[in-house]
Amino acid sequence: MEHPRRVILLAGPSGSGKSYIAQRTGLPVLCLDDFYKDGDDPTLPRHDGLVDWDSPRSWDAGAAVETIARLARDGKAEVPVYAIGADRQVATRPFEVTGSPLFVAEGIFAAEIVEECRRQGLLAGAYALRRPRGTTFLRRLARDLAEQRKAPRVLLRRGLALLRAEPAVLRRQAGLGARPAPAREVLRRVADLLAGHPHHP
Repeated sequence: MEHPRRVILLAGPSGSGKSYIAQRTGLPVLCLDDFYKDGDDPTLPRHDGLVDWDSPRSWDAGAAVETIARLARDGKAEVPVYAIGADRQVATRPFEVTGSPLFVAEGIFAAEIVEECRRQGLLAGAYALRRPRGTTFLRRLARDLAEQRKAPRVLLRRGLALLRAEPAVLRRQAGLGARPAPAREVLRRVADLLAGHPHHP
């Protein structure tokens, strides 16, 4: 099916700078982290009694694809606002991509929906942002501490675990169809996609 607009999916490890690079494209940006499940959802994956927020099963892929499809078709949708500190959706907000033939959807689980977006004719491109692991660790820790996402000791412990897991995360995302690429290449490829849309303002 042909849609008036298509999505560029941007994945990558936590803290790799997905939000920053997505904003630098100049395109409308949908934050896929807002599609996490609420903390009391019985379908959440658990490990040693604690919710495993790093598992794709902690995220509502169906709702994310449905929203992307609505944006591609109608140019606007109500999207969730998720408070990570509270582990739940706290509001919704209107989001529009009218006037742009492309928009970016970024988040750690973006690669999980590459195939479905491709199947529905929604996909313009899919990338997994790749940076040096030490840089990602420091960026993630600074961000999480500044936003007071969890207690500092929890953030440090989680950050070290994610540091060790990062190569496996990128391998998984690549296997799901997101091309691993440094920031410069992602921006260049987005520019190439836009060049194929001469009516972009």
